[in-house]
Amino acid sequence: MQELTESPARAGHLAVRLLGPVGARLGGERIDLGPPQQQAVFAMLLLRRGHVVGVGQLVEGVWGSAAAPRSASSAVRTYVSQLRTALEPDRPLRSGSRMIVTAEGGYRFPTPAVVVDAEVFAHETADRGGSVEAVYGRLTRAVGRWQGVPLAGVPGPWAERRREQLTETLATAREDLYATAVELGRYREVVTELGAMVREFPLRERSYGLLMVALQRTGRQVEAARVYDQACEVLARELGTQPSAELRDLHRGLRTGGRARSLAWPGGTGVRPVPSSRTASADDRRRGTAGGGTSAVPYLSVHRSAGAMGHQGQPATGADRRTGALAAVGGMRRAAAPLPADIGHFTGRSRLVGEIRDHLLQARSGQHGPAMTVATVTGIGGVGKTALAVHVAHGLRAAFPDGQLYVGLRAGAAPADPAGVLADLLSVLGTPPERLPLDLEERAALLRTLLADRRVLLVLDDARDAAQVRPLLPGTAGSAVLITTRAPHIAVPGARSFAVDVFAEAEAVTLLGALAGSARVAAEPEAARALADSCGRLPLAVRIVGARLAALPRHSLQAFGERLADARTLLGELSHGDHAVESAFQLGYRALTSDQARAFRLLSLLDAPDVPLPVAAALLGGEENAAEDLAEGLVDAGMLESPAPGRYRLHDLLRLYGRRLADSTERAEDRAAALRRVLALLYGSAVRVARTALPGDVPSPPWLHPVGHGGIAFEDTEQARAWFRAEHAVLTSAVEQALASVPDALRTAVDLLTLIAVCSLFPSRGHYEDACRLAGSAARRAAEAGEPEYRARALHTRAWLSSLVGEYAAAETDLREALAWAEETGCARRLHMSGVLLALVLRATGRVGESEAAMAGAERFAGDPDDPASPAGFARFVARLHVAVGAERPPTGLPLITPLMRRVDAHGTSLVNARGVVRLGAALSGLDTSDDGSRGGSLIGYPRAR
Repeated sequence: MQELTESPARAGHLAVRLLGPVGARLGGERIDLGPPQQQAVFAMLLLRRGHVVGVGQLVEGVWGSAAAPRSASSAVRTYVSQLRTALEPDRPLRSGSRMIVTAEGGYRFPTPAVVVDAEVFAHETADRGGSVEAVYGRLTRAVGRWQGVPLAGVPGPWAERRREQLTETLATAREDLYATAVELGRYREVVTELGAMVREFPLRERSYGLLMVALQRTGRQVEAARVYDQACEVLARELGTQPSAELRDLHRGLRTGGRARSLAWPGGTGVRPVPSSRTASADDRRRGTAGGGTSAVPYLSVHRSAGAMGHQGQPATGADRRTGALAAVGGMRRAAAPLPADIGHFTGRSRLVGEIRDHLLQARSGQHGPAMTVATVTGIGGVGKTALAVHVAHGLRAAFPDGQLYVGLRAGAAPADPAGVLADLLSVLGTPPERLPLDLEERAALLRTLLADRRVLLVLDDARDAAQVRPLLPGTAGSAVLITTRAPHIAVPGARSFAVDVFAEAEAVTLLGALAGSARVAAEPEAARALADSCGRLPLAVRIVGARLAALPRHSLQAFGERLADARTLLGELSHGDHAVESAFQLGYRALTSDQARAFRLLSLLDAPDVPLPVAAALLGGEENAAEDLAEGLVDAGMLESPAPGRYRLHDLLRLYGRRLADSTERAEDRAAALRRVLALLYGSAVRVARTALPGDVPSPPWLHPVGHGGIAFEDTEQARAWFRAEHAVLTSAVEQALASVPDALRTAVDLLTLIAVCSLFPSRGHYEDACRLAGSAARRAAEAGEPEYRARALHTRAWLSSLVGEYAAAETDLREALAWAEETGCARRLHMSGVLLALVLRATGRVGESEAAMAGAERFAGDPDDPASPAGFARFVARLHVAVGAERPPTGLPLITPLMRRVDAHGTSLVNARGVVRLGAALSGLDTSDDGSRGGSLIGYPRAR
């Protein structure tokens, strides 16, 4: 085999390199295999030598069935023609090819003298004959044949699957090589290589064991013990499990100086492989789901049965392989458990576990008739879908005695190709490589055949959509399928969906105690609850915090909680080892289209717990139909939740993640514009309410600026008020954020708060407190911006709100400050309105003399001589003020009627009480007086619109 890498091949022999950049030599001369897609066609035909490969199979292997261009079949024929020319440069024109033969529906590569480095590698690593030195030599040569990433640069799903398979075989060969080196006493030579192996493949226990032995044999016992501790930590964190019995025995042997039986496991060349649920490459871990603590799982994890493996776990014989496909699911002498380890400290979810379990058990009872039983577990990233599914599956081992299969589908930017998954499933079920169909449908049919009349539980983890799942489903009853997905509406026939939400507070605290120590949690219960809240009760985040606390036994929970208090650094704190909340979110974000990604970033800007569709459309700056399409796409991607039709919600941590992306991606003016659009929507809607509830009383410019948004159309006033009450959190967040970050939002915010007060849109005490807080924020912002008029208006609005709930002292303080600011600007209307309100507030507290003086002061500014409607507006204003503070009759000596009002008292309407003043105001403005204002509760603090 030396001619492959060290000397020219014999005349007529073809030598091919696949363990690195693809290359070939014919009789020692280099062959140009053409562009990457052509190399993929060559490699597929080469490795299926002697078998016909259909054109459709080649198309699927090179491009994938979904991404293949229309001209793919024509391109394949062109590639084959060019390969024939390259492989047979001296072939006469119009003569048939000997290297690539046209066959029924495809092409066949005959079996001439061909040397393929990947096949030589497989032969050398499988040969265990001769002495340990001979094995060591063969393994050294085999590993040395690798010249980089296998099939480097070759595109397509087929090449990707081959790369994964070859990389795994190299890892095993390297372990075998290091094991023989240890057996030969070459300890110092392999310590460095084994250290690199452990870093590259942190879940391969055998590598840890070999490194421990090599270190111990070179006198580095302390380092060997540290390697064991590292293995324990990684396995607990990644898989929620302990090291295997073999590794624990080895550790005990090293501690006691043993060199016999306890050290034999990692040393010999016939070492049993570590179960596949404990082995995963670095790429596998990166593809794993991050939710719930079982994020690092192999791409495919399946236990072979006794029929598919030889005795005591050794490779199957030829006779075994002939019946392996059926034996793998039906011939086992004991139940297999081919799942990732059940998560340590599984917490809560008892009702959900029971419901999923009962549903899957219907497969055994035949309640679904001839149809298979399917359950889907849905939820956002990090909520614990994988942990839940694996936990349920472990509890159903007895119900599915013919086996359990686990497949990680890697929903994200590079989801697993169903054809590749089927190839792996069929392979582990015993299908020989030469009998593996290349066509997707043929593979799916073969899987259904193998699983027919069997009782198998198939766990499909992290599915992207129904198209990825459907080819993998068994076709008959008896088997069951458990799917986890971020998409809440994955369309799998007959599936029942189970939604996984964040933990309840008690569950989150319980998990925190299980990880960090129940005594610590019991000693600081409030701090524990605060930590759970900081994590948004997201299971992955709680696990990370628990693991970090376990590593910091001297830290108090309160001190650690202070590190999570800053929203700007929170996501960075929610990281431990290879686990990170942000990484879990990235998996979903990277799978979004560019439009969806931008929508996610913009929707994260508003702090409201959830938003209705009109607000979402305002954030996105488009029509509601387009916004709904984008939002629903985000829901399907698991990046957004929809608690009710037309409503959308972001988890707190997802909102932080989206906000960080927006800060780094969206321009500051675009972020401000999104909040400005929401504020405009709310302002336009409030104007609609005011015009409906108080016809003729809605202020006009310059008191309110023009409405730039049509707002939401309401059927009546009650519906409008109900909407504002329901969207209290949205309005509060929008005003608060706009005041803090949008420079020109002050005017709109003050106008909106004025209308909220005028229309009594927030009637409850809690709403009043929020509105007062916002008015105070607006007043401070106005002072900072040098806007005395808006400061006076904001203070007047807060005073009015305070007077409605009887907080007269607060109202008086605000009104006196508002009057001071109004005097600075010389605004007659503001001096009159705030003066009258102050007079009534003083009267309500029994200070009659001060009240009369305040009213006399206000009279000087009552009305605009240039505005004929002004007296009527002020009449209504005074009357509504009076009624609002609870006085049905005017107190003795309190002049309700100002000089300007007397000038227009031509209708003879009684002005003895406040009701009469309301009638006068209505008559002067030509309004319907059936609602005389005696109910109070609404006040226009400005002249009416003309």
